[in-house]
Amino acid sequence: MKNDCKFIELINDSDHEFSGWDFSYVSETDRIRSGLLSWSYGSLARELMLHADSMLDMGTGGGELLAALRPFPRSVFATESYEPNIAIAKERLEPLGVSVVAIDSDTDLPFHDQQFDLVINRHESFSAGEVRRIIEKNGVFLTQQVGGLDCKEINDWLGVPLNHEYENWNLATALEEIENNRFEILYSQEEFPIQRFYDVGALVYYLKAIPWQVPDFSTEFYLEKLYAIHQHIQSKGYFDVKQHRFIIKAKAT
Repeated sequence: MKNDCKFIELINDSDHEFSGWDFSYVSETDRIRSGLLSWSYGSLARELMLHADSMLDMGTGGGELLAALRPFPRSVFATESYEPNIAIAKERLEPLGVSVVAIDSDTDLPFHDQQFDLVINRHESFSAGEVRRIIEKNGVFLTQQVGGLDCKEINDWLGVPLNHEYENWNLATALEEIENNRFEILYSQEEFPIQRFYDVGALVYYLKAIPWQVPDFSTEFYLEKLYAIHQHIQSKGYFDVKQHRFIIKAKAT
Protein backbone atom coordinates (compact mmCIF):
# COMPACT_ATOMS: atom_id res chain seq x y z
CA MET A 1 0.00 0.00 0.00
CA LYS A 2 2.69 2.51 1.00
CA ASN A 3 4.62 1.52 -2.13
CA ASP A 4 1.64 2.34 -4.36
CA CYS A 5 2.77 5.77 -5.57
CA LYS A 6 -0.49 6.51 -7.40
CA PHE A 7 -2.54 5.85 -4.27
CA ILE A 8 -0.31 8.05 -2.09
CA GLU A 9 -0.36 10.87 -4.68
CA LEU A 10 -4.18 10.78 -4.80
CA ILE A 11 -4.44 10.85 -1.00
CA ASN A 12 -2.05 13.82 -0.79
CA ASP A 13 -3.90 15.61 -3.60
CA SER A 14 -7.06 15.67 -1.45
CA ASP A 15 -5.54 18.41 0.74
CA HIS A 16 -6.67 21.04 -1.78
CA GLU A 17 -8.48 23.91 -0.01
CA PHE A 18 -12.28 23.74 0.18
CA SER A 19 -14.18 27.04 0.41
CA GLY A 20 -17.85 27.91 0.84
CA TRP A 21 -19.89 25.11 -0.75
CA ASP A 22 -17.87 24.77 -3.92
CA PHE A 23 -16.99 21.26 -5.11
CA SER A 24 -15.70 22.45 -8.49
CA TYR A 25 -12.17 21.14 -7.79
CA VAL A 26 -13.51 17.60 -8.19
CA SER A 27 -16.86 18.11 -9.94
CA GLU A 28 -15.76 20.40 -12.77
CA THR A 29 -12.88 18.06 -13.54
CA ASP A 30 -15.29 15.09 -13.75
CA ARG A 31 -13.60 13.28 -10.86
CA ILE A 32 -17.04 13.07 -9.24
CA ARG A 33 -20.29 12.85 -11.18
CA SER A 34 -23.84 12.68 -9.89
CA GLY A 35 -26.89 11.12 -11.51
CA LEU A 36 -29.76 13.27 -12.67
CA LEU A 37 -32.87 13.97 -10.61
CA SER A 38 -36.30 14.23 -12.19
CA TRP A 39 -36.59 17.79 -10.84
CA SER A 40 -34.41 20.91 -10.76
CA TYR A 41 -34.33 22.73 -7.45
CA GLY A 42 -32.78 25.75 -9.14
CA SER A 43 -35.49 25.98 -11.80
CA LEU A 44 -38.26 25.62 -9.22
CA ALA A 45 -36.67 28.23 -6.94
CA ARG A 46 -36.06 30.73 -9.72
CA GLU A 47 -39.64 30.51 -10.95
CA LEU A 48 -40.93 31.16 -7.43
CA MET A 49 -38.51 34.07 -6.95
CA LEU A 50 -39.85 35.83 -10.04
CA HIS A 51 -43.23 36.14 -8.32
CA ALA A 52 -42.04 36.80 -4.75
CA ASP A 53 -41.76 40.10 -2.91
CA SER A 54 -39.76 38.97 0.13
CA MET A 55 -37.75 35.79 0.47
CA LEU A 56 -35.39 33.89 2.75
CA ASP A 57 -32.69 31.43 1.66
CA MET A 58 -32.02 29.08 4.57
CA GLY A 59 -28.48 27.74 4.87
CA THR A 60 -27.02 29.68 1.97
CA GLY A 61 -23.52 28.17 2.35
CA GLY A 62 -21.12 30.56 0.64
CA GLY A 63 -24.03 32.08 -1.29
CA GLU A 64 -22.95 30.44 -4.55
CA LEU A 65 -26.36 29.14 -5.59
CA LEU A 66 -28.40 32.12 -4.40
CA ALA A 67 -26.16 34.56 -6.28
CA ALA A 68 -26.74 32.57 -9.46
CA LEU A 69 -30.54 32.70 -9.10
CA ARG A 70 -30.89 36.43 -9.78
CA PRO A 71 -32.95 38.55 -10.34
CA PHE A 72 -33.96 38.84 -6.70
CA PRO A 73 -37.26 39.91 -5.14
CA ARG A 74 -37.45 43.31 -3.44
CA SER A 75 -36.34 41.96 -0.05
CA VAL A 76 -33.88 39.07 0.28
CA PHE A 77 -32.39 37.53 3.42
CA ALA A 78 -30.11 34.51 3.81
CA THR A 79 -29.11 32.54 6.90
CA GLU A 80 -25.96 30.56 7.58
CA SER A 81 -24.83 28.73 10.71
CA TYR A 82 -21.46 27.31 9.63
CA GLU A 83 -18.90 29.83 10.83
CA PRO A 84 -16.37 29.54 7.96
CA ASN A 85 -19.13 30.23 5.40
CA ILE A 86 -20.60 33.35 7.00
CA ALA A 87 -17.88 35.76 5.88
CA ILE A 88 -17.80 34.17 2.42
CA ALA A 89 -21.57 34.56 2.05
CA LYS A 90 -21.49 38.17 3.23
CA GLU A 91 -18.71 39.06 0.79
CA ARG A 92 -20.57 37.45 -2.11
CA LEU A 93 -24.18 38.40 -1.34
CA GLU A 94 -24.27 41.71 0.49
CA PRO A 95 -23.04 43.72 -2.56
CA LEU A 96 -26.06 42.19 -4.36
CA GLY A 97 -28.48 43.54 -1.75
CA VAL A 98 -28.89 40.35 0.29
CA SER A 99 -28.90 40.59 4.09
CA VAL A 100 -26.87 37.66 5.45
CA VAL A 101 -27.77 36.63 9.01
CA ALA A 102 -25.68 34.30 11.15
CA ILE A 103 -27.81 31.91 13.20
CA ASP A 104 -27.25 29.26 15.85
CA SER A 105 -30.50 27.32 15.55
CA ASP A 106 -33.25 26.70 13.01
CA THR A 107 -35.82 26.64 15.83
CA ASP A 108 -35.37 30.32 16.71
CA LEU A 109 -34.94 32.43 13.60
CA PRO A 110 -34.42 36.21 14.06
CA PHE A 111 -37.30 37.26 11.81
CA HIS A 112 -40.78 38.70 12.29
CA ASP A 113 -43.96 36.65 12.05
CA GLN A 114 -45.13 36.34 8.42
CA GLN A 115 -42.10 38.28 7.17
CA PHE A 116 -41.64 36.31 3.94
CA ASP A 117 -43.81 35.09 1.10
CA LEU A 118 -41.11 32.66 -0.05
CA VAL A 119 -38.68 30.51 1.92
CA ILE A 120 -36.22 28.31 0.05
CA ASN A 121 -33.94 25.71 1.59
CA ARG A 122 -31.41 23.46 -0.12
CA HIS A 123 -29.80 20.80 2.05
CA GLU A 124 -30.36 22.74 5.29
CA SER A 125 -32.12 21.54 8.44
CA PHE A 126 -35.37 23.26 9.33
CA SER A 127 -38.12 23.47 11.92
CA ALA A 128 -41.46 23.32 10.09
CA GLY A 129 -43.11 25.23 12.92
CA GLU A 130 -40.58 28.04 12.74
CA VAL A 131 -40.80 28.21 8.94
CA ARG A 132 -44.59 28.49 9.28
CA ARG A 133 -44.19 31.33 11.78
CA ILE A 134 -42.06 33.49 9.48
CA ILE A 135 -43.98 32.79 6.26
CA GLU A 136 -47.21 34.54 5.41
CA LYS A 137 -50.44 32.75 4.56
CA ASN A 138 -50.32 31.39 1.00
CA GLY A 139 -46.53 31.80 1.04
CA VAL A 140 -44.46 28.97 -0.42
CA PHE A 141 -41.79 26.83 1.23
CA LEU A 142 -39.45 24.97 -1.13
CA THR A 143 -36.90 22.55 0.26
CA GLN A 144 -34.58 19.95 -1.19
CA GLN A 145 -33.19 17.66 1.48
CA VAL A 146 -30.42 15.10 1.81
CA GLY A 147 -32.02 11.93 3.17
CA GLY A 148 -30.61 9.84 5.99
CA LEU A 149 -29.43 7.03 3.67
CA ASP A 150 -27.24 9.33 1.61
CA CYS A 151 -24.02 7.68 0.38
CA LYS A 152 -24.53 4.75 2.75
CA GLU A 153 -22.07 2.65 0.77
CA ILE A 154 -19.19 4.92 1.83
CA ASN A 155 -19.96 4.13 5.45
CA ASP A 156 -20.29 0.43 4.66
CA TRP A 157 -16.85 0.31 3.03
CA LEU A 158 -15.23 2.28 5.86
CA GLY A 159 -17.04 0.32 8.57
CA VAL A 160 -18.77 3.36 10.06
CA PRO A 161 -22.47 3.26 11.05
CA LEU A 162 -24.77 5.93 9.62
CA ASN A 163 -25.72 8.75 11.97
CA HIS A 164 -28.76 7.30 13.74
CA GLU A 165 -30.09 10.81 14.36
CA TYR A 166 -30.75 11.22 10.62
CA GLU A 167 -31.14 7.60 9.50
CA ASN A 168 -34.94 7.90 9.30
CA TRP A 169 -34.92 11.36 7.71
CA ASN A 170 -36.89 10.81 4.49
CA LEU A 171 -39.75 12.17 2.44
CA ALA A 172 -42.51 10.58 4.52
CA THR A 173 -41.09 11.92 7.79
CA ALA A 174 -40.63 15.44 6.38
CA LEU A 175 -44.10 15.51 4.80
CA GLU A 176 -45.69 14.59 8.12
CA GLU A 177 -43.84 17.36 9.94
CA ILE A 178 -44.67 19.98 7.31
CA GLU A 179 -48.34 19.03 7.01
CA ASN A 180 -48.71 19.09 10.80
CA ASN A 181 -47.65 22.73 10.75
CA ARG A 182 -50.38 24.08 8.50
CA PHE A 183 -48.91 23.59 5.06
CA GLU A 184 -50.54 22.15 1.96
CA ILE A 185 -48.20 19.96 -0.08
CA LEU A 186 -48.07 21.11 -3.71
CA TYR A 187 -45.33 18.80 -4.96
CA SER A 188 -43.01 16.15 -3.54
CA GLN A 189 -40.60 13.55 -4.85
CA GLU A 190 -37.85 11.26 -3.53
CA GLU A 191 -35.04 9.63 -5.49
CA PHE A 192 -31.72 7.81 -5.09
CA PRO A 193 -29.40 8.90 -7.94
CA ILE A 194 -25.92 7.43 -8.30
CA GLN A 195 -22.87 9.44 -7.26
CA ARG A 196 -19.73 8.15 -8.95
CA PHE A 197 -16.14 8.67 -7.77
CA TYR A 198 -13.43 8.11 -10.37
CA ASP A 199 -10.47 8.24 -7.99
CA VAL A 200 -9.95 7.81 -4.26
CA GLY A 201 -8.52 11.32 -3.91
CA ALA A 202 -11.85 12.79 -4.99
CA LEU A 203 -13.60 10.65 -2.38
CA VAL A 204 -11.25 11.84 0.38
CA TYR A 205 -11.71 15.47 -0.70
CA TYR A 206 -15.48 14.94 -0.51
CA LEU A 207 -15.32 13.38 2.96
CA LYS A 208 -13.19 16.22 4.30
CA ALA A 209 -15.74 18.74 2.98
CA ILE A 210 -18.75 17.00 4.59
CA PRO A 211 -17.51 15.88 8.04
CA TRP A 212 -20.93 14.59 9.13
CA GLN A 213 -20.75 11.61 6.72
CA VAL A 214 -17.85 10.02 8.59
CA PRO A 215 -17.24 11.92 11.86
CA ASP A 216 -13.59 12.47 12.79
CA PHE A 217 -12.52 11.24 9.37
CA SER A 218 -8.78 11.07 8.77
CA THR A 219 -6.80 9.42 5.99
CA GLU A 220 -4.38 7.94 8.52
CA PHE A 221 -7.09 6.06 10.43
CA TYR A 222 -8.92 4.81 7.33
CA LEU A 223 -5.87 4.32 5.08
CA GLU A 224 -6.25 0.56 4.71
CA LYS A 225 -9.96 0.77 3.84
CA LEU A 226 -9.35 3.67 1.47
CA TYR A 227 -6.78 1.52 -0.26
CA ALA A 228 -9.42 -1.18 -0.73
CA ILE A 229 -11.66 1.41 -2.41
CA HIS A 230 -8.69 2.53 -4.53
CA GLN A 231 -8.15 -1.07 -5.68
CA HIS A 232 -11.87 -1.36 -6.47
CA ILE A 233 -11.63 1.76 -8.63
CA GLN A 234 -8.50 0.46 -10.35
CA SER A 235 -10.35 -2.75 -11.17
CA LYS A 236 -13.78 -1.39 -12.12
CA GLY A 237 -12.98 2.19 -13.13
CA TYR A 238 -15.18 3.90 -10.54
CA PHE A 239 -16.78 3.68 -7.09
CA ASP A 240 -20.58 4.13 -7.02
CA VAL A 241 -22.74 5.14 -4.07
CA LYS A 242 -26.42 6.08 -3.86
CA GLN A 243 -27.39 9.61 -2.98
CA HIS A 244 -30.67 10.20 -1.13
CA ARG A 245 -32.59 13.30 -2.18
CA PHE A 246 -36.15 14.51 -1.75
CA ILE A 247 -37.94 17.73 -2.55
CA ILE A 248 -41.07 19.37 -1.16
CA LYS A 249 -42.99 22.41 -2.34
CA ALA A 250 -45.66 23.48 0.15
CA LYS A 251 -48.09 26.38 0.61
CA ALA A 252 -48.83 27.92 4.01
CA THR A 253 -52.53 27.68 4.88
